[in-house]
Amino acid sequence: MSNLEVEYYDNKIVRDFAFATCFWGVIGMLVGLLIAIQLVNPFFNFNTPYLTFSRLRPLHTNAVIFAFVGNAIFMGVYYSLQRLCKRRMYSDRLSKIHFWGWQLIIVAAAITLPLGFTTSKEYAELEWPIDIAITVIWVIFGLNMMMTIFRRREKHMYVAIWFYIATFFTVAILHVVNSLEIPVSFLKSYSVYAGVQDALVQWWYGHNAVAFFLTTPYIGLMYYFLPKAANRPIYSYRLSIIHFWSLIFIYIWAGPHHLMFTALPEWVQHLGMAFSIMLIAPSWGGMLNGLLTLKSAWDRVREEATLKFMVIGLAGYGMATFEGPILSIRPVNRLAHYTDWIIAHVHVGALAWNGFVTFGILYWLIPKIYNTKLFSRKMANLHFWIGFVGIIIYVIPLYWAGVKQGLMWMQFDNNGFLKYGDFTEIVNSILPMYKLRALGGAIYLFGTLLMIWNLYKTMKQGKLEDNEKHEFPVSINEKHEEVFKKGFIYSHRFLEGKLGLFTVLTVLAVLIGGLIEIVPMFLIKSNVPTIKTVTPYTPLEQMGRDIYIREGCNNCHSQMIRPFRDEVARYDKNGNDYSKAGEFVYDHPFLWGSKRTGPDLHRIGGVQPNSWHYYHLENPASRTPGSIMPRYSWLLHNDVQMDILIPSIKSLRRIGVPYPKGYEDVAIEDYKKQAMDYVLDLEKDVDYKELFPNAKSQEEIRERAAQKEIIPLIAYLQRLGTDIKKVPEVKGKE
Repeated sequence: MSNLEVEYYDNKIVRDFAFATCFWGVIGMLVGLLIAIQLVNPFFNFNTPYLTFSRLRPLHTNAVIFAFVGNAIFMGVYYSLQRLCKRRMYSDRLSKIHFWGWQLIIVAAAITLPLGFTTSKEYAELEWPIDIAITVIWVIFGLNMMMTIFRRREKHMYVAIWFYIATFFTVAILHVVNSLEIPVSFLKSYSVYAGVQDALVQWWYGHNAVAFFLTTPYIGLMYYFLPKAANRPIYSYRLSIIHFWSLIFIYIWAGPHHLMFTALPEWVQHLGMAFSIMLIAPSWGGMLNGLLTLKSAWDRVREEATLKFMVIGLAGYGMATFEGPILSIRPVNRLAHYTDWIIAHVHVGALAWNGFVTFGILYWLIPKIYNTKLFSRKMANLHFWIGFVGIIIYVIPLYWAGVKQGLMWMQFDNNGFLKYGDFTEIVNSILPMYKLRALGGAIYLFGTLLMIWNLYKTMKQGKLEDNEKHEFPVSINEKHEEVFKKGFIYSHRFLEGKLGLFTVLTVLAVLIGGLIEIVPMFLIKSNVPTIKTVTPYTPLEQMGRDIYIREGCNNCHSQMIRPFRDEVARYDKNGNDYSKAGEFVYDHPFLWGSKRTGPDLHRIGGVQPNSWHYYHLENPASRTPGSIMPRYSWLLHNDVQMDILIPSIKSLRRIGVPYPKGYEDVAIEDYKKQAMDYVLDLEKDVDYKELFPNAKSQEEIRERAAQKEIIPLIAYLQRLGTDIKKVPEVKGKE
């Protein structure tokens, strides 16, 4: 009778996700390179709605986060989980559904985002049908993973599995809560949250999407693949326990540091800052645990590209998780927020942490599953240095640009006026840094292509071991139990053997911070003081707002004037002060933005005549010399889709916008009346005959002009900031 058990691990699904990682990684980086070039020269927007920077930026972020990194996570999880549990994945069918479902979601994103179907929420731009698909596929992945863990032969769960469990449940919660929306049509919806509340929920999601999609699963992968590649045990089991529980508890609180000095209540801002600073400890604990694992293997680091990538990946993680808390400190945040400093910070994590760890895993994993050696170690080492140089050339100029932006925005001359009052002057001063950023991105992409060629040649010389055979003793659960004495570690080993209890405690640790920060924002009305003069958007203005969202204007323009002298002086030409929470109560979704490539627009209403906006949208350089903004000339020719107006009014009323009952019956009439007012005003400076040469009368010209998309967009821009005239806020009843 044999004392061995046999299991056959599924390497085909690992191979498939590896292919997808490489393919989507190149696509995401190519789109990123294109938008970097567009910031240097707006010509490369090609004057087409589908290739503007504002539509391609969310495609780039989604492609890198969910396509490149997402597929890499699944690749690593499917490989490591089978071996840690000593079980094949629970269901091959679920694995295949997960793979193809995820790829179809990515394709749907690649189609819908350039077409302008977007919620505008950062890292959550995909519309409601795709959100539902994400939920279904994520649950399929989680079911497959959790059932594999439940059926494991190894009683105790290795540290990597802890992070996989936290990732699955937390991402599910984040996605569902942030994606609550009211459908208007097949590919259009409105967030159920408004203004300040929407901002808090979004950045609770946005920050923790970085935490629990870009960080915790990669920490799990690091805990598995780094010791494997180094052939060393992890440095400290005790430190990994402290790292896990403190990280998942603290991380979830830090989201509000993205909203410092905004209209968000200060108590939430301070909570976010406090927990962000505390986050340094567990983050660096994990980084040091990884680096110290290599303390007796540094000679191998010099030789092996896999370990080089891992080391720089961990260093990038350490830098990003140190810099994040520093950026949450109010004086630093005051300087850095809305600048390119944040873009540099994000890309240290993306290029070094996620990118380099992914490359290291691929170089180690592909030869393993193809039962061969890496085709060229020299080429892999060359890729390391090319990628490293690319990162340096990419991020250092952006740090410089960010600091320069922040300081120039704040400066006043001796007479008390803004020293650099022209926003375009500041933008043009950092264009050399943008050129270097594009160069760095191109170099990084070249290194990635080099890796793909190396891996391709590796696969050609080997053969995929689809069903990898493993044998192990029947009584594996009793091995090495005697080394764990009673105490802290023994207690945690007991917890590792209880999947249900471990999962419940993990979810509770994650939920506490979110509940404490978010629930009071909805239950205590004084957190969002109201302003009596703030009214819902008219049908014309709401249509313009929807066009503003479709074109991705919030990717370059903020709508949040912070309480600083320079921001009020620069962005509020009517002397109405900084932005107040009560101004956003009818904003579904909020549009505060996260980067100022262009100036803030929250007080733009009435500053320029209607004709200025008309010609500026047609050709920005005609009104703002040196502008890098794309042209939006199609707005002059595209007709508004009026059939969406009535469903929009009904949907907004369902989520709290106080349109009178039955207002949809007269909304189109109100729309046309206000649109005609704008057309008549524009007639003073705009020659409509050039647009409609075949029109038979002036009346026909006006009617056709009133149907163009540029009219509602101008109306929306002219509405911004006009509701408030230094009116005191009225506290709501608790």
